[in-house]
Amino acid sequence: MAVTLSKTYAALREAGASEEAAREASEEIAGFESRMVRLEAKMNVVLAGVSLLVIHLLVQAARSVFQTN
Repeated sequence: MAVTLSKTYAALREAGASEEAAREASEEIAGFESRMVRLEAKMNVVLAGVSLLVIHLLVQAARSVFQTN
């Protein structure tokens, strides 16, 4: 059985949707939410990588500015 959002299912049933339509719609929304959570996690990894790259570039720039010969 797929994951459903119980409040969404209940609201759709209360609004007059059939049991099957309410179940399918709430499963589809739950699947979309799951994909969004995974996408958010991947974006956080990318953000961490970009942040490390920026820090590295700032350190290199600071070294070249303050380098004494």
